[in-house]
Amino acid sequence: MKTFLFVSAITILFLTGFLPAPAKKSVSLFDGKTFRGWEGDTVNTWRIENGTIAAGRPDQMAPHNDFLCTTRSYANFVMRLKVKLTGTKGFVNAGIQFRSKRLTNPPYEMIGYQADWGPKYWGSLYDESRRKVTLVQPDSVQMTKWVKVADWNTYEIRAENRRIRLYVNGNQTVEYTESDESIPQSGLIGLQIHGAGVTQVAYKDITLEELP
Repeated sequence: MKTFLFVSAITILFLTGFLPAPAKKSVSLFDGKTFRGWEGDTVNTWRIENGTIAAGRPDQMAPHNDFLCTTRSYANFVMRLKVKLTGTKGFVNAGIQFRSKRLTNPPYEMIGYQADWGPKYWGSLYDESRRKVTLVQPDSVQMTKWVKVADWNTYEIRAENRRIRLYVNGNQTVEYTESDESIPQSGLIGLQIHGAGVTQVAYKDITLEELP
């Protein structure tokens, strides 16, 4: 009996050692009240308003791009949030940086992938300050059906190894696999307001689930 129990214990340990590690639970990246876990220009650009992270004004021109960034890096994850973009004059645009880093010249810019947001760019994947091209542009006709202009929309970013998928209101807009081995696959997450537009952007319900 002792031998049987010993063998059973060894077998259980052997089998469980090969079970996949469970994914980490989804966590909130914004508590709705403070900038804890974020850094950026929280004096002149970014503010907390009615439980959202907001930037810009409906009657003011945004002078330049600006980003509010996480204080730590992420590699593989599923990120979900809601975004609301309003404005009718100039370049009305925003987006979510990921696997990115801050630049030093100018210091308010970032380099890396961006889940783009705004007219002509809804739900697309852009390479900010690096290749400076749209990597994947979804069908514009479909996007007019899926996007709620000047209202809250759900944005989902799935970054798994070299594969990137984007979803808007539950609809997949991007399927992309990075072929350039030199492109970093981890980095900061940043919320953007784009310059050169009389525009306002707000983000809320920001959650992230890290993947193995």
